[in-house]
Amino acid sequence: MSSPTNIFRRFKRSDRTAYVFVLPYLVYFATFVAYPLLFSLILMFHRWNIVTPMEWIGLKNFIRMFGDPLFFKSLVNTLVFLAIHIPLQIAVALAIALLLNARLRFRSFFRAVYFMPVVVSGVVVTILWQQMYLFDYGVFNSILTSIGLPRVPWLVDPSFAMPSIAIMATWKNVGIYIVLFLVGLQNIPGELYEAAELDGAASANQFLHITLPMLNPTVIAIVVLSTIGGFSLFIEPYVLTGGGPMQSTLSGMLYIYNQAFYFNHMGYAATLGITFALIVLSVVVIQRKLIEAEA
Repeated sequence: MSSPTNIFRRFKRSDRTAYVFVLPYLVYFATFVAYPLLFSLILMFHRWNIVTPMEWIGLKNFIRMFGDPLFFKSLVNTLVFLAIHIPLQIAVALAIALLLNARLRFRSFFRAVYFMPVVVSGVVVTILWQQMYLFDYGVFNSILTSIGLPRVPWLVDPSFAMPSIAIMATWKNVGIYIVLFLVGLQNIPGELYEAAELDGAASANQFLHITLPMLNPTVIAIVVLSTIGGFSLFIEPYVLTGGGPMQSTLSGMLYIYNQAFYFNHMGYAATLGITFALIVLSVVVIQRKLIEAEA
């Protein structure tokens, strides 16, 4: 029978080994998650421009935020983007996933092609679409004029700018959600469709009463991921429009970036960042409850 001393020694040795394996993640978490979060929470109550020492100002950053029309403008712009982007993302991804889930020649090739935009740099994709959106010489307007339709001011009209960015973002990210839908479709038991066919159910009824309900967990995951990604919208408006025209594409992340690195208002930027994080959390929770209630 082992003595308590020997058991204690073995326990301590196993502890040391475990700590060695866990240490890299702890260093990463402390450096890139815990420290920035704690520093942001401290910055919320200070004025700091990087150069001069931090100055305690209490709740003045919050007072400024709730009286800042650009904060509410950026929030509304982000919600408009989400209202366009999420339904479009789900519809396009599901339609393509249904096609790729069928018995199709060169199916693996098409799956790779649709996923390719995901791995391309966001800046490269944005510059490419910027050229396609040009008013005089862009591809889209060239196609419209060739069939006798007027040019569309994709990026210079406030009514078209944010929908144009939403379309581009859908093209860039849809590959991820196609894969998620494909996984969900392949996990649906084939016996359900066979039983439905024996009962004389049409393809539309099978889709409505079998495919969609079985894909509900996938839809929830896609809505959550799209929402988080939508609130992180930055590269597209930064490169395409700079937040214009008339602040119509000023996203929350772009506004935070401007406050932090253009105006050097680090404390106010931290306040905006934490506020947007809480808004994202609230929106995701509400979305999930609504989707699960309708399922």
